[in-house]
Amino acid sequence: MDGVTSQSALSRSSGGAGLDGGAVPADNGAVDWWTDSSLLELELLALAFVLCGIIGIERQVRQKAAGFRTHVLVGTGSAAFTLVSSFGFAHVLGDDVSLDPSRIAAQIVSGIGFLGAGVIFTRRDVVRGLTTAATIWVSAAVGMAAGAGMVTLAIGLTVCHLLALVVFGPWLARIPTRDTNRVVRIVYGDGEGVLRRLLAVATEAGLAAFILSTERTEDGFVHLDVRFKGRTPLRLLIPQLHEVEGVRAVHVQRDEDEDEEESRL
Repeated sequence: MDGVTSQSALSRSSGGAGLDGGAVPADNGAVDWWTDSSLLELELLALAFVLCGIIGIERQVRQKAAGFRTHVLVGTGSAAFTLVSSFGFAHVLGDDVSLDPSRIAAQIVSGIGFLGAGVIFTRRDVVRGLTTAATIWVSAAVGMAAGAGMVTLAIGLTVCHLLALVVFGPWLARIPTRDTNRVVRIVYGDGEGVLRRLLAVATEAGLAAFILSTERTEDGFVHLDVRFKGRTPLRLLIPQLHEVEGVRAVHVQRDEDEDEEESRL
């Protein structure tokens, strides 16, 4: 279809529809609603809709901030802008007028950067939304490729996206890290509701807490052994645990071949 797009742009009839075949005023002042390129434009727009919809469904299933609707709108919008830049202005070409379709494409890239930044959140040194922002960027690229008639590129990019997130993502998450087997011992005051606040902090950081043991001392403190699992490194979680009211000390027990790291208030 790549060659079809180029040939279609060159084979437009100049009467009423212009060189690009777009909907431009005819000689009698009327608008030509259906041109030689209309079917091709709708096919490319539908392709962008389907491919970006697949990307959006994956984000929707994972309950991310930007789901099906956002990715579909971004992809089809990018495809529409690309189609306009390719077919929409050829009727104004002349000896003194030149056309650079890449200018609109460059503006799409800049605009998507601002949209992607809107789904990135930073809280307590924990960054969220980077993957969703990247998928919005990919949706725009898929839409632009489809709008330019580069069908193979658009499909291939969608397949690469699904492989990265659906296939390789869960597999990479199973690879053990330095924090996988580390146990964190937290000392806090008993009867102050500290445990509930500690679990809330871990949840906000995207970590699952597995309580291994608890021990109450005679001086009114609780020694909690817990293992955290998730993407957030422990080096970012430890300062947040310190800030919890009632926590007295935090000990990170390293692997057997490493020394114990102790962190106290």
